[in-house]
Amino acid sequence: MPRRFDKRDTGNWIEVTGFVRRLLSDDNDGSRHQRFIIDIGDRNTLLIAHNIDLVKRVPLGIGDRVHVRGMYEWNDLGGLVHWTHDDPHGVEDGGYVRYRTRYYR
Repeated sequence: MPRRFDKRDTGNWIEVTGFVRRLLSDDNDGSRHQRFIIDIGDRNTLLIAHNIDLVKRVPLGIGDRVHVRGMYEWNDLGGLVHWTHDDPHGVEDGGYVRYRTRYYR
């Protein structure tokens, strides 16, 4: 059974695997982010906000399986994951999106 994330997890690094359910338009307000929603099982979803000013866009399609490491932020829709890239300051390990055999970090 997949783990469900909640308010207590806000600000923590998480790793999760899921299937792409929706591809959203890019967020171009400030740093540009590729946005997509993944289904992590048991009717739970997460919004992934992948910074495409720092990392290449992930060539995803609906139904694709991805593994994501990033910083979790709770919201009433299931939450979002950002910082899916190396830390540009080298302080944190950072995160990534793994699609097929490639890491986008």
